Amino acid sequence: MVDDKADFSILAGKDLGFSDISGNRDDGLDNLIQSTLYRSCKAVRHLATPCDPDLRTVVGNIAGDITADLEARLLMAAPFKGHAYNTRSKGLVNKPRDAVPANEPLDAYARDILKWAKKQSAMYLGADDIAPLFESFMLFVAHHIKDHSRRHGAAEVLKPEDCRLILPVAKKGMRVERTDIDSADSDNSTDFYTPGYVDPTDFFSVECGMFPLSSSVEKQAVPAPHLVFADAEMVGHPDDYAEAELRLATKTKALFFNQHNRRFAWGLAVSNCTIHAYVFGPDDIWASTAMDIYSVKGRRTFISLLVSWSLCAIDRLGFDPSIRYVVDRCVGGPYLEIDVHELDRSTGKVEPLTYYSQRCLGATDRLAGCHARYFAASASPESMDKPAFLIKDMWMTSNSSSAGDAHESSFLNVLHAEFDKSSEFKGSFVRLVSTGPVYISRGNTVVADSTATGFTGLPRATQDAAKAGGNAQGSSRSKVQRSSNRQVRQHRRTVAMWAGNMISEADNQSQVVVAVADAMAALNAAYEKCKILHGNISDRAIFLQQTADRIRGVLAEFDYACYAGESSDEDKVPELMLFQSIRSLEDPKAVRTFLDDLESLLYLVCWLGTFGVNKAQRAAYAARHTAGLEPRRPIMAWNQGTAADIAGRKRDHLATFAAFDSNILFYMRENSPLRPLAEDMYMALFLHPGCYGVTLLTDNSIARIEDGNIRAALHAVPVINRTRDPLALRHAFLAAIIAKLLEVLARHRDAALAALSAGRAGKDSAMATLPSAGPSMKHYRDEVPVAGPSKRPRY
Repeated sequence: MVDDKADFSILAGKDLGFSDISGNRDDGLDNLIQSTLYRSCKAVRHLATPCDPDLRTVVGNIAGDITADLEARLLMAAPFKGHAYNTRSKGLVNKPRDAVPANEPLDAYARDILKWAKKQSAMYLGADDIAPLFESFMLFVAHHIKDHSRRHGAAEVLKPEDCRLILPVAKKGMRVERTDIDSADSDNSTDFYTPGYVDPTDFFSVECGMFPLSSSVEKQAVPAPHLVFADAEMVGHPDDYAEAELRLATKTKALFFNQHNRRFAWGLAVSNCTIHAYVFGPDDIWASTAMDIYSVKGRRTFISLLVSWSLCAIDRLGFDPSIRYVVDRCVGGPYLEIDVHELDRSTGKVEPLTYYSQRCLGATDRLAGCHARYFAASASPESMDKPAFLIKDMWMTSNSSSAGDAHESSFLNVLHAEFDKSSEFKGSFVRLVSTGPVYISRGNTVVADSTATGFTGLPRATQDAAKAGGNAQGSSRSKVQRSSNRQVRQHRRTVAMWAGNMISEADNQSQVVVAVADAMAALNAAYEKCKILHGNISDRAIFLQQTADRIRGVLAEFDYACYAGESSDEDKVPELMLFQSIRSLEDPKAVRTFLDDLESLLYLVCWLGTFGVNKAQRAAYAARHTAGLEPRRPIMAWNQGTAADIAGRKRDHLATFAAFDSNILFYMRENSPLRPLAEDMYMALFLHPGCYGVTLLTDNSIARIEDGNIRAALHAVPVINRTRDPLALRHAFLAAIIAKLLEVLARHRDAALAALSAGRAGKDSAMATLPSAGPSMKHYRDEVPVAGPSKRPRY
């Protein structure tokens, strides 16, 4: 148990994830819950049960003792002989009343629990009424855990240093009139975090924290982020239960973002007398059977769960024991110890090599998926201010739970063998030091951590069902879970040589221009020399390396790479659809091409140019948007909805230059270096005359282009031409498009370097008047009347 007084907030994920930057309610979580939630899973509670059989016996004995004591105190607290709660339970031996010692705290907790257990009153309890009763139940169990550890800990397999108290730490909520439900505008994307927004539910939240046994048994102040264990959502009406699940998913998403040692997460949803426990895994969400506080069986089941949480190993709580929070004031405050496991094949033993980090470059910003995290690390705590390594922790999909997958390293080995002898591209690709699975202790042995070994007994989606998003609540999901073709994710950790900060943590936009240009050159070299396609261009795939004499971009993230001409592997499809090309969104199994990578590069430039190139700029925009001072950007729609939805929006936004200008360029600063870069990249990718220019054209527009009248076609009303889609036609002009993009990016790179060397990068003045080579869209707009950008662009 780490120090609960230490301030670990410096290690929490402070940046806004791409799915959160809009400040809007995440409607994608609704779809996620509907497609991945398994209900009434009996094995959920067993996930918290200790692996050691002797310790399991201790847990059962303690839970039985607590239940017997609670029932005796409830009988004593009952206001009349015919108590209004259910005491019938098979196998439960009730204590005589005179055998219960007087204890004022326990008696007070029991009186509160009685209010909750009485069926007549529970039917009328609101969420804010249930919350203190829920807290009293937790405190009752925690009081017994602490007392039992003090009296029996040394004589049992129970080790006090491995135990903890699960205590309530905070609560918040609101009660509003339910008549507001019908007045909500279902067609409008409601701002979930906007001040003044009234959530049409009666809800309350209680955060559950884990504390040392030495802590006092009482409601605690809000702890450091690493001590928050789970969220509990209360609702006052059964009709609001779906809303409670959505809020629970939202809070759990934040938990993954702030806790870098999270493997999976627990949660609780409470409606009147009924409690459900939830487990949020990388791919699926599981809900337990109901625990009814009205019945003795339900109370005992919930007590067993709380006792298991208090006594089980830390990995059963969803934490990763190979990433530890440490306090050492001698090295400048708290930091992380990160173990990278290496398997000695001669002895079969796993030997951990420990790295040290005080900075998380990228926290996971998604509730489901690979949960990738990136750390700046060093080989000793004293050198953490000068990181030498980049550590990536993630859950990658695989066809089995074996630990032999080395997909990324195989491609990087090919690239280094080709380019290490080249002075131009040497150092353009991240260099791996080691890669392998994360191992978890299971009794006297260790196993490679995966969804197959970590969620034993719980149903899992098949690969096809997980991508199709079938109904998790109906009978169809029951058939799915019996399939042998189950999706498996391996928990893997990669160590690479330090390559600088991510492109999304640049000091200014000129640095981003340089990094993007270098990435384009490296992508082209990998394609021409090795026929390797990257497949996952994003803000985490390009790093900005700065030395005393140069600045350059470095390519990383080859987990989804493939060779040209190969169709996409279902297990190797990037989860962040924001930067995916239109073709890969419309047909994930389509043959991958180099144009997909180039298109993703354009989307990255557009996104960073819209919201900012570092945390401070993105946080400033989010604050202004939340306050109603910034309009909603149409580009946000690139990260919401299904793959087909996003592909359609991208087609609309890139259909003509007028659409691209009004939906994308209009929201980028007029004098920013990324705006003219995005414009020129768009022209090279989507306005090539040989393939009829833009993405969507009418037959008349195509005729105009064939007649040479491109200016009249630039602003044509777009419709899908299914027989002559330019996205397919432009492959015949790939060489010309690549040459144009290389020329454009080289020109912008030179101007950015000039601005950096002259010290003007802060204002980006050198890029504001950068001329475009050849015919420019600015010239077309001077000659062709173009309507100004609308105040409400369509998307």
